[in-house]
Order: sequence, then C-alpha cells, then structure tokens
Amino acid sequence: MTARLPSLVIVGRPNVGKSALFNRLTGTRRSIVTNEPGITRDRIYGKAEWRGKTLEVVDTGGILPDEKALIPQEIFRQAQVAINKATLLVLVADSQAGLTPLDEELARLLRGAGKPFVLAVNKIDSPSQEANAAPFHSLGVPVFPITAEHGTGVDDLLDHALAQFVAAAQPHPAEGAQLPSVELPTEIAPIEVAIIGRPNVGKSTLLNCLVGEERSIVSPIPGTTMDNVDTEIARGGRNYRIVDTAGIRRKGKTTLVAEKLSVVMARRGLDRCDVALLVIDGEQGVTQGDATIAGYAEQSGRSLILVVNKWDLALAAAREAAARGDFNQPKATGWPTHSSAKRGKSVKHSSRRGESAAVDSGKLIFDYEKMIRAKLKFLSYAPIVFLSAKTGERAEKLFPLINQCADARRRRIPTPTLNDWLKQEVDLQRGSTPKSRPVRIYYVTQAKTAPPTFLLFTNQKMPLHFSYERFLENQLRAKFDFTGTPVRFVHRLRKRERRARVASRGNE
Repeated sequence: MTARLPSLVIVGRPNVGKSALFNRLTGTRRSIVTNEPGITRDRIYGKAEWRGKTLEVVDTGGILPDEKALIPQEIFRQAQVAINKATLLVLVADSQAGLTPLDEELARLLRGAGKPFVLAVNKIDSPSQEANAAPFHSLGVPVFPITAEHGTGVDDLLDHALAQFVAAAQPHPAEGAQLPSVELPTEIAPIEVAIIGRPNVGKSTLLNCLVGEERSIVSPIPGTTMDNVDTEIARGGRNYRIVDTAGIRRKGKTTLVAEKLSVVMARRGLDRCDVALLVIDGEQGVTQGDATIAGYAEQSGRSLILVVNKWDLALAAAREAAARGDFNQPKATGWPTHSSAKRGKSVKHSSRRGESAAVDSGKLIFDYEKMIRAKLKFLSYAPIVFLSAKTGERAEKLFPLINQCADARRRRIPTPTLNDWLKQEVDLQRGSTPKSRPVRIYYVTQAKTAPPTFLLFTNQKMPLHFSYERFLENQLRAKFDFTGTPVRFVHRLRKRERRARVASRGNE
C-alpha cells in the first residue's frame, strides 16, 4: 500500500493570497484567484514536486473563527478537518496590511492544534519591502517573506517543509551486500467522474453521499461551491476521482468575476472527466438550463448519467397531491400529470380525510422517465437514476452504472466483428429514404475509443443524413453495449467510379 504523502496545509484569513500560493506550489490554476474575498470555501487538494520529493498541498478557505453566518462556519469546519490531518501548517499573512488581530488569533488557534506551523508573509514584491515582515516575528514562529504570484521566496519555504517531512536517510548497504528486491506498484488510472448541473440542485450533497464524508460545503444558498472539489475514493476494487463542480449558469446570470471563473472551471472539469453525472432537481423537473448543460456534455464526448435528485421530495409531493385529489403538477415544474392516477391505477385514496394517498412509485418513475426522454431526445443512450443524495436512498445504483459507462467508453470492437454485424444483421435499405441514392456501406472499422468513433466507407458523395446515422447508431447499440456513451461516425467516400475510369484509360 502506498504511504500517505506528507500534507502541507495553507491557512489564513480571507484574501491574503492562499490560493495564489497553492497554485504556485502545485504548478496549476486549480484554485480561483481574484480580488474578491471568500472565494475558496472547500478544501482543494494538489501535489507539489520539490527536489525529487512529492508532498500534498491543501488550500483552505479564509478563516473567520467568530463568524456566525452559515458559510463562514462551514469554511472554518472544513479548515479544521485539513488542520487535523496536516504535517505542516503554513499561515499566510498580508505584508501590506501588517500584523492584524485576526492573524494573531489564527496563530493562537494553530498552536492549540498542536501542529508545527510557519508564517508566510505574502506580497513582499521587492527586497526593500522585506522589512514589512519584521512585525510578524513577534508570533515566535519561522517567518518566510514571499510573493506567491511571482514565486519569490517560495523555494526557502519548500526547503523548510522538506526538512520537516523527510526522515533521516537510510544507511547505505555494505559493499557486496545483495540489495533487497523492490516491487514497483502498478498504478491504475482512476475513473474520472464529474458532478455537473445548475446551481443548488444537490451536487455537493451527492459528492458527500458518494464519498461517505462531508467533503464539500452544503448550504441552501445557490453558488456555494466555487472551485472544483476533487476527491479520490475506492469502491469494489476500482478507483474513482470524483469532482464536484460549480453550478453552470447562463452568462447573463453571472456578475462577479469569481462566478464567471467558476463556470469556466466547471466546464474544464467536464472536459477532463470520463463519466459526467448531470444532476436534475426532482422537484423542478428538466429545465432549459439542464438541457444546455446536457448539450455541453454530449458535445464534449463524455459518457453521461442523468441523476434525478430530491426524489424523496418529488414522491412526497405526488402523495400530497394524490391525497388532495389534485393530480396535476404545476406546469412550471415540467413534470407530467398523473393520468394513471386519474384512472385509479397508481393511487389508492385514503378512506379518512387528511391521510396521504399511496402512490405507485414504479409507475411514477416510468412517467417521469418518459418526460425526461421527451425533453432530452439527444440523450436517449444515457441511463437515468432517481435518488435522494440527502438520505442516500437509491444512491447505491450509481457506482455499477459508472463502471458500465466507463467500460463502454473504452470498448473496442474488432473490425471483422463489425463487418460481420453490418453484413448479416443490418438492413441498410431500412434507413434509406425512397428518393435518395441507396446507401451502401462497403467497410466499417473503429477508429478510436473515448468516445467510440467508427469510420464508414460508403457510396455517398455527401455525409449521411442525421436520421440515417441515428438508425445506424440504434442498430449498433442493440448489438454492442455502449451504455451511457455517445457514438461518433466519420464518413469516407470510396471513389470506385474514378478508379474504374483511370483503369479504362490505361487499357486504351
């Protein structure tokens, strides 16, 4: 088993440059950096390489210990989780603001945690400004003047960190002694899973449900998650990296710079995943925003699972409506009317007034799924899961589906198998229109995977009509398992007539 990496945790009050330091140490742009305070809220994990050693770097939100509002309290709680697991703490302060009472309060808090910590005084832009770091020596810990944006002084900070992390060197073996055999671990790439959707549909709650801990902050305030929150877990012998992304909204709905950046980061999280979980609010139904995000996932070639969250609330609303005798859901929700309930098939009315009626959940799921398919026709291949991320009901269905979609995404069909299927099982005339030139496909081969892409050699001078492609796709899916993943076709015209003309001229 791989040893756990030493953890360097960055803490501090809001807007002192913690995320800039995290990005500098990890060599990435994982954390959003703006002038707006309070952007980072969850724990952001990354890795830093320094002098041949690897260490884990954790970015935390700005800490306000005495703040009573919900989000600052959750930020403080998330930071405490990282502090408890830290090997070394780096308290970041702003040299331009000087030593503030909040910096002193955080230093006392870190001493109480019993963890070693150092002070990184940020925004020392020139040697002449190093005197600004002098007041911070009163805290009695090592002080490192740095400029996180440009990297000045960061090397000294990393050298000190390695001195804390690296154990004493092992003694050299005696000359002529046989070295012990070393078995190198085999690293298997984890399945990349991105949780996407509109703001406030339950993405962070779903992440916490899947990983089994409160990894991401959950609040009723839309837009709570700003950065992408990565978490690696293992289930059933397979590894997963699950990313909770910020809610994707229309450009006209984003005002703050951080909101615009969070949408960009969410799109990046989608582009690097294998399987996307599109979370839909079970109370509101499929909205235009959901359809737009689904289009992003389909265009990017990601495998997709539609997750209808808050199913417990939708079921409770249906029971209340049945008890009142009001079977019509509000039109704003976009959910279907319970026509079967009107016929008395799905609903059993209570004999006493005020008691909730029994609703056939299976029939309700069937009706809801039919409505989703009608609104998202281009995602007919995507499986649908109805669950409650808050209670965990039906959430166990997700991991087998994720595995199935990830395997289908990488499935490669041998060329002889494809051509045998095309010749023996596909009636090409069924997909042709009466007035068009009959379609002939001479040869088919799979060009690549992720997503599966097939190369077609046909007798057509123009690309095949989308309806014919859909016909081929349906036939292909009926034969081979491509659950949850899009299928692409690339056309190549086989120029038989031109070759025949060249051959006839040669004979003359």
